[in-house]
Amino acid sequence: MKIIHTADWQIGMRAESAGKMAERVREERLAAAQRVVQAARDHGAEMLLLAGDVFEDNAVDRLLVRKAGEILRRFPGPVYIIPGNHDPLSPGSVWEHPVWAEAGNITVCTRSEPIELETCVLFPCPLREKYSTKDPTSWINGRAAAKPAIGLAHGNVEGIPSGEPDYPIPRDTANRRGLDYLALGHWHSLARYEDPNGECRMAYSGTHETTGFGERDSGNAILVEITRRGGPPALTSIRTGGLDWRTVEHSVAQPCTLESLVQQLAEIAQPESTLVRMRLDGMLFPEDRGALRRLEELLATRFLFGALEAEGLKPAPDGEGWIESLPAGTFQDAARKLRALASQPSGTDQQATASQALLQLFDLHERSRE
Repeated sequence: MKIIHTADWQIGMRAESAGKMAERVREERLAAAQRVVQAARDHGAEMLLLAGDVFEDNAVDRLLVRKAGEILRRFPGPVYIIPGNHDPLSPGSVWEHPVWAEAGNITVCTRSEPIELETCVLFPCPLREKYSTKDPTSWINGRAAAKPAIGLAHGNVEGIPSGEPDYPIPRDTANRRGLDYLALGHWHSLARYEDPNGECRMAYSGTHETTGFGERDSGNAILVEITRRGGPPALTSIRTGGLDWRTVEHSVAQPCTLESLVQQLAEIAQPESTLVRMRLDGMLFPEDRGALRRLEELLATRFLFGALEAEGLKPAPDGEGWIESLPAGTFQDAARKLRALASQPSGTDQQATASQALLQLFDLHERSRE
């Protein structure tokens, strides 16, 4: 049997990190949902499993709920969904929308009990609260199943970086509970968990479309192929994301190094679907001022979204070109005082403020000469 495992669609998310392009980012999540369904059709999947957090929360626009349901109705096989911690099963939740009852192929799992299917036994673990310290899979007993036993759960596998034990799931749950495969949601990156025999019976698919900067290996679904009860499943990651989120970090230690970053940005393919966050720290040398402005221009004009975080840059203390470029007198005197403050030990508020004030002073002077 073939299954497509997906999770954490987060439809309705605010996408504030994308600035003015937030609406495009939100629309792309629906487009990625369509790509998931198409991938399931293309690979001949018999079933589609959604492991929670289909929506950002239970307060999302009901039109979005309708759109998500209509997308899932296009899959020719059965679709099984569990509510996650973002959209838990509670009074007034998104799961009360009529679209789920209208779609004959969609089942929103509302109980933690086995579902006997023709080709497998499904063990869904729907969530009813946003936070819990209980293992949502603790009730599962799949050892007696004569067919492949498939778990569907949402929570934090032991070892996942998290500030609190939110819906903890042991790393050996699949073997402990007698499951052939455990489809997980909650963690936005693709992650596989192998047993002592090197077989992978539980995994996070990650979100189908990257939600923001810093996510590792997101924008995927998993094709799960199971040939027999007890046999190791074959897992294949399928790309479903349409946007490329990139973080570029660079510490400047030598002059004339920013030009290479300009070239790096210019060589990024498909800039119209790429979001870039660039972080710079270290020293800014006089000869790099032009390159810094070109970086700002490229980030503002070439990509779907671009942001430059240069608060960590401070003028090189031995770069006399900074001072000489300003009019003699009051301007140069002010610049020397700011440079002295900016040369204080890094990390102080006064140092950071002086560095930015000095850079703005030079930038204003440069622009006034244009």
